[in-house]
Amino acid sequence: MNQNVKKIFVTSLITIVSILYTPICMGLNLGKAQILDFQFEGETLNGILNQPEQGEVKGVVLMIHGYGETWAVENNWYADIRAMLLDAGYATYMWDKMGCGNSTGSFDINQPVDNSADEAIAAIEMLQQQNIPGVDTIGLWGGSRAGWINPLVIKKHGGISFWVSVSGVDDKENFRYLLEKNLVIDGLSETQAKLIAKEWQQGMLIAHKGGSYWDYKAATKNLANNDFWLRFTDGGYNFFSYYFLRYSLRDTVFDEESGLMVYVENFESLLSGLDIPVLALFGELDMNVDWRQTKALYESTIEDSLLTVESFANCNHSIVQAETGGYYEFQDAKKPQKRCEGFLESASQWINALSL
Repeated sequence: MNQNVKKIFVTSLITIVSILYTPICMGLNLGKAQILDFQFEGETLNGILNQPEQGEVKGVVLMIHGYGETWAVENNWYADIRAMLLDAGYATYMWDKMGCGNSTGSFDINQPVDNSADEAIAAIEMLQQQNIPGVDTIGLWGGSRAGWINPLVIKKHGGISFWVSVSGVDDKENFRYLLEKNLVIDGLSETQAKLIAKEWQQGMLIAHKGGSYWDYKAATKNLANNDFWLRFTDGGYNFFSYYFLRYSLRDTVFDEESGLMVYVENFESLLSGLDIPVLALFGELDMNVDWRQTKALYESTIEDSLLTVESFANCNHSIVQAETGGYYEFQDAKKPQKRCEGFLESASQWINALSL
């Protein structure tokens, strides 16, 4: 089965790789670096701890990845963000997922977010066992898919001090938003884009309910001939990949009102239960996730005294300057990766103002 096809229903391609890894690292001071591994489910996950060179260590911030494989340690992911955190007096710790980089095991594209939360907690427990300076104050930084993981970590662990959410998500499938927005960028009218996005959604519901491949084909005629969809999926679903899709969706929870998959049940309750400071940062040209919907969700669930929200104009899902925020612009390695003005400054100001 084509790997791109598989990705569509697993996590809706919030991003192909963890967001915000942009290698903006020239001349950055990343303090004292130490390779530090931990064990999770019988495998060794390879990580790197960076500590400030001078002064008191205020805490340790875990960098929680978004969707996809990672090469974080080798390729120095999040370098500009980690440098900012180090400058603010916080150590940082990040690691590669199973089967990625020097981590053992096999990478699982289907890893449940609940399991990813347990993985992060295993990392925290290792840092505590090693008595790493600042470990009494743990912060979480994460983008995209990490917006599901981090609230679960906060609830399960019970000792997290703050959370920075970047390009966060609500509780439901976001691919319809991604598809609809990118079809318009590709030149379709909003009416045409909505029609094709609706067909995609109907196709997912047919698969979820055990419908046949022929039922699926009949409901997705316009989708099946759309250039963006065909490029995105490397040809769309065939007979065999459709039945793999159907099998994979058999236990998935769908929201009856919206018809979209639910990734974290009772997510609103989870957010409402937060009692720590939260900084939410969004790019206003994010065409991967519906940032306005996530922003509204945060504002309706998290206490005003705990929540700070900022958005950045002309910025995409990675909080990098963009022209359209479109999926393939986002993936174009040839385009310059320039961090959005004010992003690091806003995060630094908020973190330095924390009273923990």
